[in-house]
Amino acid sequence: MFKSTSTSLIVIGVLAIIAGIIAIAWPGVTILALVILFAVYAFMDAGLQSARAFSGGGAGPVIGHLLLALVDVVAGVVALAWPGPTAYVLVIVVAAWALVGGFAEFFAGFQAGEAAGTRALFILSGLVSVAFGVLLFARPGAGAVTLALLFGLYALIYGSSQITAGIQLRQLGGHAESRAELHDVA
Repeated sequence: MFKSTSTSLIVIGVLAIIAGIIAIAWPGVTILALVILFAVYAFMDAGLQSARAFSGGGAGPVIGHLLLALVDVVAGVVALAWPGPTAYVLVIVVAAWALVGGFAEFFAGFQAGEAAGTRALFILSGLVSVAFGVLLFARPGAGAVTLALLFGLYALIYGSSQITAGIQLRQLGGHAESRAELHDVA
């Protein structure tokens, strides 16, 4: 679609910055969008499970895949009918992930064989993840807004880095073309 990688990086960066601004300006809309994306995913997975059910040879896999498809349809309908509780469950899942990952990182910091600085970073990042998980469990409503704001911040940083990479790549390409022209003249 784009003729150069640098242009692609710049466009991706601009789109990420737009998404970041929207997420920060309207965190409620961002949360609702995540719930809708989950519902779309659930409906798509239901279709795939149904297709898998009828492509199998035995009756056992057919029933299992059809049950999974039914669960997916129910999950999609619930997400669209009750977006608030769905967002709440999303926050709880992220909180559990942060706690488990945080404890794993924390205990990884005490393993032998790592440099002291690396161990300290593991311990620190583990403690931050555990604190984040505890806060999400304690205040899931505020946690949903926080997740939307963190997504927005991430998108802004990511977009800026993509634009910077695209500009640098474009500058390097310009220098390479200048050198090639000089080489052709000599």
